Amino acid sequence: MIEKDKFHIFNYIKKEEYCASMDGMRYMLKKHKKKVQEEDNEEEKEILLVTIWPEPCCYAKTPEEKKQRMEFDFSADGVMEAADWLNEQYMQQKPLWDLSKKLV
Repeated sequence: MIEKDKFHIFNYIKKEEYCASMDGMRYMLKKHKKKVQEEDNEEEKEILLVTIWPEPCCYAKTPEEKKQRMEFDFSADGVMEAADWLNEQYMQQKPLWDLSKKLV
């Protein structure tokens, strides 16, 4: 499980993708630009895009249908919300992560 009091990666993801794993569940947090419609004009907004997938493969070698994504505000608070989501997904999908560990 991610310990939120030690999960201070916001300054890192301002410049780089952050990848890690947790007992069979791999994840990546990155800054992403998303087009947003605001009244009559379209603007780009920075968001925090979080992706999870099962081991053993890296992000590039994992088929898209095995990846799950969620968007958060691109902020330190967004990172904390992402940590909560990651912990929830780890617990809710534990059988998948346990199975993927056996494939390593």
